[in-house]
Amino acid sequence: MRVATPLNALGDTTFRSLRRHRNYRLYYAGNGISFIGTWMQQIAAYWLVLDLTDSPIAVGGLALVQTLPVTAFALVGGAIADRVDLRRMVIVCESVLMAQAAVLCILTLTGVVTAWQVYALGLVVGVAVALDAPARHTLVFQIVGPEDITNAVGLSSSLGTMARIIGPAIGGLVVASFGAGVAFGLNAVSYAIVICALLAIRLAPRPPRKAPLPGVLAGVGEALRFAVSTRRVAVTFFTVLLVSMFAFSFDVLLPLVAKLTLDQGPGTYGLIASVFGCGALVGALILATIGRARSRLVLGGAAGLGVLQLLLAPQDTLAAVCVLLFFAGICYVLWGSSALATLLLAAPDHLRGRAASLYFFAFLGGAPLGGLIAGTLTAHGGTRLAFAFGGTVALLVVAAGAIALYLGRRPVSPSQTTREVKA
Repeated sequence: MRVATPLNALGDTTFRSLRRHRNYRLYYAGNGISFIGTWMQQIAAYWLVLDLTDSPIAVGGLALVQTLPVTAFALVGGAIADRVDLRRMVIVCESVLMAQAAVLCILTLTGVVTAWQVYALGLVVGVAVALDAPARHTLVFQIVGPEDITNAVGLSSSLGTMARIIGPAIGGLVVASFGAGVAFGLNAVSYAIVICALLAIRLAPRPPRKAPLPGVLAGVGEALRFAVSTRRVAVTFFTVLLVSMFAFSFDVLLPLVAKLTLDQGPGTYGLIASVFGCGALVGALILATIGRARSRLVLGGAAGLGVLQLLLAPQDTLAAVCVLLFFAGICYVLWGSSALATLLLAAPDHLRGRAASLYFFAFLGGAPLGGLIAGTLTAHGGTRLAFAFGGTVALLVVAAGAIALYLGRRPVSPSQTTREVKA
């Protein structure tokens, strides 16, 4: 018999979804391996493009082609996810991602890879992610239900954040020791593992819908109306969109920090990316323990990102960069994952896939422009200018969101109510 202690109680709260749901344990284990492979490929792809072109703007270009399809197709992906078998949709998308990783591996190992080929396969990644991400997170909601969704989102974030720790570290070592092609091949294997985990999941059929769903394009319009349906949803959506677009280009900036600011190689890139991931893991466990979606976490996390980027701007030592990136990782999860949970819980059942797609449209849809801005600013003023710009924008967005929420919560005086009724 286990003795009840505060530590045991904390563990039971933090890992509640894993204890309660067998299907979620399968999902969690499979995706944990796959996410590590994904980050290995990210490290390898960005470094490969930088090595092939020696251009910060080219690195931003890879971010553009990987995320531009999300702008175009994320909302479509959500509309499709509300209509089809979610598990089957995710398996198809993961199979496409496995195939592109295998092709990129072969091209690199045979020595014929060029930048345009990396961009073309990056475009395939973007389309697959645009369709896969809304379906995956709606599948999580179907597995755990509304009671555990915030906890599950936090734990799912811990997968990505643990991958940020392990994946970049392994990826940096693999690229430095064996080359980028091996990293791409290992990612292809990781996708095969997650597909096996998804095949082992057994779910009850979705309950019959009370009314027929609109067409896909009409469903996209319904999702956009939901994005502004309430003040809380609108603030959440636009905070993610604007901060992601102008103030969260870390995937582009971290290799540039390693090579240009710190004058180091892929090993240092892997290290600083892993430190960011350590902070993100702490943030994910904090959110899983809290187990509630709150607007103050969305705005507070975004504000923390803004302040930390302003502090990062002048740094040119590895120790200082690592400390600040650790805390930036915490703020990143509190901002982003709280926003996803908020949108999922606010949506009615027939809109849940599109609510997830709204988050990914906001989080990744603005990244194409953001990556180009970050690369361009770095080319003209170094990472100092890019971080200063991002931090300033993040704080302005948070201030606007806080004002909007405050105005929405102000009590209405009886005299004002009377005047509105008369009008």
